[in-house]
Amino acid sequence: MIHVIVTVELNEGRRDDFLAEFHRIVPLVLEEAGCIAYGPAVDETSGIEAQAPLGPATVMIIEQWESLDHLKAHLVAPHMNEYRPRVKDMITRSTLRILRPA
Repeated sequence: MIHVIVTVELNEGRRDDFLAEFHRIVPLVLEEAGCIAYGPAVDETSGIEAQAPLGPATVMIIEQWESLDHLKAHLVAPHMNEYRPRVKDMITRSTLRILRPA
């Protein structure tokens, strides 16, 4: 199993638009072979000092896949190729982290 964490930094005021587009693909991704978990996350106001807030223009995408091969197949899935152009102008930067359990 692998964990994938994507930090998506968005243009100001575009988070709701991005999340609307993202939620359209979630059911399709969850049906893909090897997908264990897939979804967006935003800051929770916790009052805990150690929390490093993302801010209102950032979304974290948290994924779990059975294998790296499943992730690679996901990246070229037709619904992903259709999704990327719809959100491209909303995103200023994204960072991908692929992790394995330690």
